[in-house]
Amino acid sequence: MSPGDEHDGYGGSGQTRTRLPEGNTGDVHGGTRRPARGSRSLLTAVGVVVLLVAAIAFANRGGGDPADSAPSSGTPGKSATAATGTRPVTGTDGTVPTGYAHDEQGAQSAAANYATALGSTDMYQKGPREALIRAVYAPEVADTRVTDLDKGYGDTALLGRMGLQADGTAPQGLTFVARTIPVGTKVESYTQERATVSVWHSYLFGLAGEESRNPVSEAWYTKTYDLLWTAGDWKVVDVRQKDGPVPVGRDQRASSAQDMADAVEQFGGFTYAR
Repeated sequence: MSPGDEHDGYGGSGQTRTRLPEGNTGDVHGGTRRPARGSRSLLTAVGVVVLLVAAIAFANRGGGDPADSAPSSGTPGKSATAATGTRPVTGTDGTVPTGYAHDEQGAQSAAANYATALGSTDMYQKGPREALIRAVYAPEVADTRVTDLDKGYGDTALLGRMGLQADGTAPQGLTFVARTIPVGTKVESYTQERATVSVWHSYLFGLAGEESRNPVSEAWYTKTYDLLWTAGDWKVVDVRQKDGPVPVGRDQRASSAQDMADAVEQFGGFTYAR
């Protein structure tokens, strides 16, 4: 479920693999970091994430074979992060940006924005989750995705271990944080009908608040989206996820629980464009 996507989709042909983020486990080089909380809290947080990953794993059975398509021409150069000038979207479906250009740039914009949506707190609440899935996934796989993702994100026992209530919301006095922040995109393959795009991103996940037993932590992933051009837009048919690349952490003191909660409320997200 995100928690790192969800955090990918589930099950057989053309299906998405979904698993929860595992938190920061990489070695830190170049200086020590000051722990924000005691070892007991950190161990508890890691344990919760591991349980979540295990719960979602059963739904990650297989996934369709990659679509036959020609490799995208060119490789990233000095202007790899430069804006293309292509309008990112023309509209929205609920809270999800939609209406992407029918080209490689449009596919990259779609993948970045869909990664953000599928890594949001809406994925943990039944109604918003179904609306989001139907906005992001191709119609031919949407019904299956709704059913499979409900099994993972709707597991009340696991939600409880995460510190969430049965409906996927945070208890009173705590702020639930689930936010994907894309760093860059890469076209793995492209045709007029299908595109495969990888999104490198960081992921914030946890509960902000003085009583939180699962404090907000950061993880890094690369998710690869298989996209289909259907009904005039790019839609997801499958998602795969791997850890990293993970940058070396700086020697910065972790913010207080209140500062983190305030930041999540005060700083909004973006619509991403390539």
